[in-house]
Amino acid sequence: MQKQGKDYIVFPLDFSSLKQAKEYVKLLDGNVGMFKIGLELFIDQGPSIIQMVKQNSDAKIFLDLKLHDISATVQRAMGRVANLGVDLVTVHCSSSMAMLERAVAGGNGKTNVLGVTLLTDNDAATVEAAGFKDEFVKDTDLLVMHRAKMAYAAGCKGVVCSGKEVQQIKTVFGKKFLAVTPGIRPAWSLLENDDQKRVTTPGQAVALGSDLIVIGRPIRDANDPVRAAQNVIKEIEAALNLS
Repeated sequence: MQKQGKDYIVFPLDFSSLKQAKEYVKLLDGNVGMFKIGLELFIDQGPSIIQMVKQNSDAKIFLDLKLHDISATVQRAMGRVANLGVDLVTVHCSSSMAMLERAVAGGNGKTNVLGVTLLTDNDAATVEAAGFKDEFVKDTDLLVMHRAKMAYAAGCKGVVCSGKEVQQIKTVFGKKFLAVTPGIRPAWSLLENDDQKRVTTPGQAVALGSDLIVIGRPIRDANDPVRAAQNVIKEIEAALNLS
């Protein structure tokens, strides 16, 4: 079955209450391919939030926990996550290869691991302040590719990266290695003081090879969230000549 425009869209449930999250799951069901559950909502609601999404939508589930701990702890945590029946979970690539490998082992083929390369609100100044080598400061793409290589070697399903790095990741690691892109902003929603530093539009991201695009505020804060999601779908399909 050919992938449709909506299948590229990951909508983050970045809400402080179950009520709000449920409203948007029901509202956007059929217009997004996946719902992302982040730390705030998961800490507040626990595994029950996953069941809520499953009860109200056929969309897939992305649990964005960005695990980062000693290898044994991460493996055990991933074992628990796998039993929840989610499709994707994030693990930081800023730790060791061993931790990534143990995360994949913990998923046990039930839940796929995505490696987080470099957060999209990070830029060269952030990398420099963290004490990285000059080569990574001068070209943050090198750091992203270094971490993507670790994720690939460890058996991760793919990585989270900005749209600007997608093309190189696909060239080096192949089409089956997922590229999940946050920091997505349609041209009609760009803000002067956006907290995302490395942004791309939906059309640009999928044209470059992104498999999934995480897009929240432009849909969530629109007067008509469903229409906003449908506009994103149209932009994606136009970029891929699917319309």
